[in-house]
Amino acid sequence: MRAALAALSGLIAGFCALCVAELAAAAVRPEAGPVAAVGGAVIDRTPPAVKDFAVRNFGTDDKLVLQLGILVLLALFAMAVGLLALRHRRVGAFAVLVFGLVGAVSAVGRPEGSPSDALPSVVGAVVAAGVLYLLAGRLTPVRSPSPAAGKTETGPAPASGTGAGTGPAFDRRGFVIAATAAAAASAGAGYVGRRLTASVQAGASASRADITLPTPDSAAPAVPRGADLGVRGISSFVTPNKSFYRVDTALVVPRVDAGSWRLRIHGEGVARPLTLGYQDLLRRTVVERDITLACVSNEVGGPYIGNARWIGVRLADLLREGGVKAPSQGGPADQLVSRSVDGMTIGTPVETVLDGRDAMLALGMNGEPLPFEHGFPVRMLVPGLYGYVSACKWIQDIELTTFDAYDAYWVKRDWARQAPIKTESRIDTPRPFASPKAGTVPVGGVAWAQHRGISRVEVRVDGGDWHTARLGAEDGRDTWRQWVWEWPATSGHHTLEVRATDGTGATQTADRVGTVPDGATGWHSVVVDVD
Repeated sequence: MRAALAALSGLIAGFCALCVAELAAAAVRPEAGPVAAVGGAVIDRTPPAVKDFAVRNFGTDDKLVLQLGILVLLALFAMAVGLLALRHRRVGAFAVLVFGLVGAVSAVGRPEGSPSDALPSVVGAVVAAGVLYLLAGRLTPVRSPSPAAGKTETGPAPASGTGAGTGPAFDRRGFVIAATAAAAASAGAGYVGRRLTASVQAGASASRADITLPTPDSAAPAVPRGADLGVRGISSFVTPNKSFYRVDTALVVPRVDAGSWRLRIHGEGVARPLTLGYQDLLRRTVVERDITLACVSNEVGGPYIGNARWIGVRLADLLREGGVKAPSQGGPADQLVSRSVDGMTIGTPVETVLDGRDAMLALGMNGEPLPFEHGFPVRMLVPGLYGYVSACKWIQDIELTTFDAYDAYWVKRDWARQAPIKTESRIDTPRPFASPKAGTVPVGGVAWAQHRGISRVEVRVDGGDWHTARLGAEDGRDTWRQWVWEWPATSGHHTLEVRATDGTGATQTADRVGTVPDGATGWHSVVVDVD
């Protein structure tokens, strides 16, 4: 009984730590909470192969899985410390403090960390250590007078009040009262912390709700008829915001108030450093473009790609306003390092940003201000580059430097410094292991080669001849294209393969390569059984 209650003591102490830390984090920032801090530290130190495994198997739920894993480990640790405190109260309490120190170090050591970020973990650990010490004390055997010699001894538990059954007696009533009080007070602290955090985030939500996106000075043309082939099973030409993929390292989605947001542009070759607010961007020339984004973690045939209509300000205009020149024109900087409010750094070639493509600081997505999950208030986009070298969300700083002088976040983790998007194609229908009926079966999907465009898509069956698919109308070379081939399917087991040719005439390679270091290659294939 005492061992079970000791483990419960550890769980209650752990619960207290999390709740009190959440209250303290409300006074600092939500990202400083111990679960977010430790989770962020784990992400920072995760090898690329493990990261790819998580993205591939858990998709956009990878962060939820990580947080649940941390909570499970915390619960196991808490129970173990509770059992330790049953025999050694001070050692158990000290172990809690050490664990809190791990959270504090993790919070301060994050790219965006500051000394104040240690506060939630430290306060939570101190409270948890005190609670564990108190509860372990209530489990200490009661010393009763010896009837023979007037001495004290540990006797069997009385019928009620201090214990029952066999084993040493302890203050059960006192334990129940203390445990209940600690849990209730901690739950209250956690509730207050959540309410305070929600009130702070409400300001950011209100700032987003108050925004009316301007009519673009350079509007995107209407999506041409036939761009969406209307074939059932093919991804819609425009990806709805709620369905757009999200791959990043933020366990807590930053909620930034547009009114207080600022962007600084500085560094090598910036003759006139700039500091801009959200309204400053709205007053500038605003453009609207259809651009397809892709994640470098996308496996062949994977889902981490989407197409949207973006509205924003040309990044090249801002850089030239600051006096920035491309390296080919004598500029000293060849890398643009964008920094997010959560500490993420992304390195982008300056030459690419200034080569005339529609690189932008995006303000809106599919007719509305950016969703928080996709970078509100401002994110960066560079057509033709994978997101990890171009698409900084929640951006707050742009520094001009060189690739030799600085390695951005993912480059430090064995990803390539430069990563243009590769020519790829995907079969959306029929789905793998589908059982279509014999006859004409539409085989369709999407193909992409941003900033080069798609000129041809071909399909083959069981390694036979290639057949040219019908392409959807081209919206622009920065977007994907739908395609379909009417397959005269015969009964049996078949393998379908697809390949694309980009606007330069280069055909997608068959060589199967993983995502690290600069994107996957290979032909997507689907196996079906035709009835």
